[in-house]
Amino acid sequence: MCWKTDERERQVLPVIDPAATGRNIVRLRRRAGLSVRDMQELFGFTTPQAIYKWQNGEALPTLEHIAALSRALGVTIEEIIVFESREGA
Repeated sequence: MCWKTDERERQVLPVIDPAATGRNIVRLRRRAGLSVRDMQELFGFTTPQAIYKWQNGEALPTLEHIAALSRALGVTIEEIIVFESREGA
């Protein structure tokens, strides 16, 4: 990605859509045949709360967790994250 320094052509930073990313995590998890409990065990979490927060768009996984999700779900990181659409950007 090329970043312009000219103020007249300022680059807009991408923004992750947490709700859409959460829905995507649910879809990909189900497609991979994994339960929330399976994910909890995969990450070594004592409770499933973090996974539910990801799925509900209340929080985003850390970069390390996204990398682990991509491997567990058999997809690329880019297939997990959903960016907000910006008209005219």
